[in-house]
Amino acid sequence: MAQKPSIPKGTRDFGPVEMSRRNYIFDTIRQVFRLYGFSPIETPAMENLSTLMGKYGEEGDKLLFKILNSGNYLRGVDMPAEPETATPAFTSAISEKGLRYDLTVPFARFVVQHRNELQMPFKRYQIQPVWRADRPQKGRYREFYQCDADVVGSDSLLNEVELLRLINDVFNRLGIRVIIKINNRKILSGIAELIGAPEKIVEITVAIDKIDKIGLDGVTAELAERGLSAEAIATLTPIITLQGSTAERLEALSSLLADSPTGLLGVEELREILTTLDACGMEANIELDVSLARGLNYYTGTIIEVKAADVAIGSITGGGRYDNLTGVFGMPGLSGVGISFGADRIYDVLTQLNLFPDSTLASTQVMFVNFGARESIEALRIMDTLRSHGIACELYPDQAKMKKQMGRADALHIPFVAIIGADEIAQGKLTLKNMSTGEQNLLTIPEAIATIQSVK
Repeated sequence: MAQKPSIPKGTRDFGPVEMSRRNYIFDTIRQVFRLYGFSPIETPAMENLSTLMGKYGEEGDKLLFKILNSGNYLRGVDMPAEPETATPAFTSAISEKGLRYDLTVPFARFVVQHRNELQMPFKRYQIQPVWRADRPQKGRYREFYQCDADVVGSDSLLNEVELLRLINDVFNRLGIRVIIKINNRKILSGIAELIGAPEKIVEITVAIDKIDKIGLDGVTAELAERGLSAEAIATLTPIITLQGSTAERLEALSSLLADSPTGLLGVEELREILTTLDACGMEANIELDVSLARGLNYYTGTIIEVKAADVAIGSITGGGRYDNLTGVFGMPGLSGVGISFGADRIYDVLTQLNLFPDSTLASTQVMFVNFGARESIEALRIMDTLRSHGIACELYPDQAKMKKQMGRADALHIPFVAIIGADEIAQGKLTLKNMSTGEQNLLTIPEAIATIQSVK
């Protein structure tokens, strides 16, 4: 008996409707990236593990998909007695490569390798899949696309301002109401100093980054497990749960972090960004969230996370400032800031809110009915003219009953059907039927083109 085919958990197939909708998302984001001056690049699906390991923190390293070396990869390798006793040396002996976890670390590697070819500051966008060995659940997949935009080679906070404006532009075009949350890793470092645990900054950020998932009690318990004292936790709790407007929270942080130059610098950076956005007249729901940590270790300044206002789902965009990510690849001191759109979660949000335009349901704008050989040749000739005007069209391949041909156009949400019979050929025209209204008219080819192009 043949084995029933399947795909790995956390991955998905996409049919024509799904792909049309996904391309709508990608095209919208790509168009905005270009409007803001970003250029496209691509990097390989797999990277050397030496490139990936140690860049995402302990939690991230656990989620890397590792690729076994090809051939006899066990030759000369000392096998561990038990799988859980495998050492990093054993892992590196059988696996030298891994699937990329995100697009930022490969981008840093790209910048270092191609530094002599790049004009700084360098603005790039990248739309490619990434892989994480996470537990699949609603809105969380093991294979998913990221749509990244980064600027490297500039310390200016105007880059953060432009990225926040870009985020707002994308979601306005998609019709999704969002909450843009921001924080600054310098503020978190200042808080760690304030509670007397500066050496615990990584443990603190990893724990409080989970507050939306496990709640305040869960964060408190994890902080205790990670070695923070009860007194430190008691001092930290009211800070990460600050209430009030963003301006009020900034004022409160200024007072709390008065003795931390690092923390105060983070407060001032956020204040400058928000003041500039306000001066530009950007209308967006932006709020300071002191619990926002973005668990990845490479962030050093502003951090950003975007949530959908009307759907309960994880973050749909995130990012931040990283001051020395390229340093681990031998190019220290190069500052960068970037964001990443989660296309798969954005898809789920658009689906739940029924926000996909009807035009994404069909790639074909006009289907020509097949009445026979003579009529088909005339249809093919006219289709050349329509395609030269950017109109997607197709001819039903078989001389079937009209009901069957119309049924295909209806099922595929094709907006127009063109009918060419003996009368139409004699007059050099075609009958165009609007499938939404049922209206049909005898039109010249230029008139048909204008009618089709008028419907978006």
